Amino acid sequence: MAKRGGFAPGMGMPGNMNNLMKQAQRMQRQMEENQKELEEKEFTAASGGGAVEVTVTGKREVVSVKLKEEAVDPDDIETLEDMIVAAVNEALRQVDEANTQAMGKLAGGLGSLGNLSGLGL
Repeated sequence: MAKRGGFAPGMGMPGNMNNLMKQAQRMQRQMEENQKELEEKEFTAASGGGAVEVTVTGKREVVSVKLKEEAVDPDDIETLEDMIVAAVNEALRQVDEANTQAMGKLAGGLGSLGNLSGLGL
């Protein structure tokens, strides 16, 4: 009778593959934890010399916009609009940077997964 599958019955995964799976699962948990931590953080950026301040969450939601009185000029609404856009974009850039840093730390752990070329990966 021909054998089915690549492993002998009752043998389970080879040790190296089992370790690889455990490391992958551990990294998945770390990624989920990092994502949750990031989503709970707030990032604040200012523009116009501090005339406009915007706070966003790691979920990329704007939670606060603060304007100094001198930023509000009814004859120059366009400048105020530009300052708000600049502050929002900077706060969102901070979120992206924090996310990239968190993922980079995890990616550094990929080296510990060993040489995957022997597995055809």
